[in-house]
Amino acid sequence: MAILQLKKVSRHFEIKSGFVAKRFQGQPDRKIKAVEGVNFSLEQNEVVGIAGESGCGKSTTCMMIAGLLPPSSGEIIYDDKRIDQMGVEDLRWYRSQVQMIFQDPYESLNPRFRVFDTVAEGPRALKLYPETEIADRTEDMLKSVGLSLEKYADRYPHELSGGERQRVGIASALVMEPRMVIADEPLSMLDVSIRAGILDLLKDLAKQRHFSCIYVSHDLSILGHIADRLMIMYLGQAMEIGPTWDVIQNPQHPYTKALINAVPVPDPRVRRPVPEIKGDISRPIDPPPGCRFQSRCPHADQTCGENFITLQSTADAHHHAACHRLKEL
Repeated sequence: MAILQLKKVSRHFEIKSGFVAKRFQGQPDRKIKAVEGVNFSLEQNEVVGIAGESGCGKSTTCMMIAGLLPPSSGEIIYDDKRIDQMGVEDLRWYRSQVQMIFQDPYESLNPRFRVFDTVAEGPRALKLYPETEIADRTEDMLKSVGLSLEKYADRYPHELSGGERQRVGIASALVMEPRMVIADEPLSMLDVSIRAGILDLLKDLAKQRHFSCIYVSHDLSILGHIADRLMIMYLGQAMEIGPTWDVIQNPQHPYTKALINAVPVPDPRVRRPVPEIKGDISRPIDPPPGCRFQSRCPHADQTCGENFITLQSTADAHHHAACHRLKEL
């Protein structure tokens, strides 16, 4: 059963024209369409990976799910409740159920809080448990992420390495025992040497604590290792979603095929063809009404540039792609 559903969710940001441009040049206000018409669901104990280029709307989607940004249109439903229609008590409950691990461990931690107080802040702010229980849960959580209470409890963030800071961020998100965790590129700011340890830690904690996860990354190899399903985004549009292995081995959308073909192979003897894409990267400001990828797609026709399309079923009912020419290709 799905614990989270996104139904035609969009988020637009207005760019206000200056007085001179609006009054004398007739330039209207413009919009950045960061996310447009996204549909997907998240099952209990499932990991859904989101991949795509920088600026494709991955983080904006996560911020809307976490309740940090309101959607411009569409519905985000958690446990049969729309989060944009929740009252104060429901929002309090939702914030204990859904937690976010941020991308930058150098910016996401309060520099004035010690490690113990950082991890304990969530339960204290929401008044979930008595103080003695919060202390016990904080100690257990720090041990779970590999940080001993005696060594780390009284340290400040500037006294920690990048990997240790990210472990504190993970502990802060999981101490309230959420049902859903949003991990927004939690490895991107870390050294390659410690990424494997943090990734294995997240996988182990997901199994032990039985939470669902939305995992955002540029790296398809990481998502292939951790995600049950994979969604590919381009300029705010969901291009393809399906079981991770199916999407990687049998991509349906031309953009997904180009993205996967661009992944380097660690073998100098292997020669891969240049991906069949053309033109420059499209801009998200007032994009054309059709498919966001149509200006670069080698298979695009007139229909692609005129009509926006959401995810459609492929031959596999669990695999969907947003392409006008899906059946032909």
